[in-house]
Amino acid sequence: MATQHPSSALHTPALSAAYPMAKPGYGKRSAPDQQARTRHDFALLPTRERYVAGFVDHLPEGAAMSVKTLAKQLPLYGQQAISTALTALSVAGHLRRVRCAVVGAGDETRWVFRTFWSRTAHDNEWWNTYLATEKATLAAAPAPEAPALDTAPPPPWAPAEQPSPPPPRPETPRTEQTPEPTPVPHQRTPAQAPDTEPAPPAPATAPATPHAAGTSPAYLALARLGRDDHRLTLSADDCATLEPQAEEWLDRGVSVDYLTSALTAGLPAKVDSPVGLLRRRLNDKMPPRLPTAGSPSPVAPASAGRLLVECTDCGRPGPPQALPDGLCRPCRETHPGSADGGNAPHPAEIADVKARMNNLRDLLKPV
Repeated sequence: MATQHPSSALHTPALSAAYPMAKPGYGKRSAPDQQARTRHDFALLPTRERYVAGFVDHLPEGAAMSVKTLAKQLPLYGQQAISTALTALSVAGHLRRVRCAVVGAGDETRWVFRTFWSRTAHDNEWWNTYLATEKATLAAAPAPEAPALDTAPPPPWAPAEQPSPPPPRPETPRTEQTPEPTPVPHQRTPAQAPDTEPAPPAPATAPATPHAAGTSPAYLALARLGRDDHRLTLSADDCATLEPQAEEWLDRGVSVDYLTSALTAGLPAKVDSPVGLLRRRLNDKMPPRLPTAGSPSPVAPASAGRLLVECTDCGRPGPPQALPDGLCRPCRETHPGSADGGNAPHPAEIADVKARMNNLRDLLKPV
């Protein structure tokens, strides 16, 4: 008694246990809202597309979905035929190829390539909504944590290098050894002062000036300008006046060499007012504020949730709304079954025309 297949998809070779799987994060991904398998699955597709769809539908999660891998597993068709069949399945609403940006260790961002498969065909609005949800999930997912090196338990030799406080020193019976002196802070007194007289008062130090006697990096950088180029000779009051502006440059992450180069580059042959010229340059050439070393990079979070759809035919990436049917505009215009492919005939109509032509050829044959 013949065995009935529950699905209208053509019989495909049994999956080998050694079917090639993609790298972790890549390969086949099953979309939600799929109906149970029936004998009418892929019934409206042509023969080749039914064959490929039935094979892909039984692949496990994470299976390799490249054209080359599928062609090795399906002996009836080559790579070009498999590529054309996948394009037709994308137009029919069964699959979408996407690339997702995920954040790796540190600020490293890498792209993973996935193929979302649905046994139940869906329209473009459903796919756009689902891929938008998938994008939001990627953006909300926490970044992979770096290996916690400092939280790992110390190696066996760590306690030996940092021992606990030593136990009390045992008393030795030897009396000829002098005991070690107890470490007591030594208070130094002037050697020339007698013990009976109080020490002379220390000389009064000069009070710190607002500019710390001209020792700030910004003040010193301004003071050295005149020694490097006589056209920028400044007085002490000029340096004190311009010091707050120069300090703002250094607070924004630039070095003293950068500040000096920016103030001395392209000087005119004669400078009538060095303080006026430097004040103008300090205002006009103020650098942008750079992020600190500990602040997160603004590029990584923005690119972490990116999800682009790839054209199933040529591989050109783009947002889901720009690739209806999973095809870019040039490929949609050339594909007969897409929305932009004109008034293309239905596959059933094509089969009907072929049947009529075969009937006419049979009638024209001589009897």
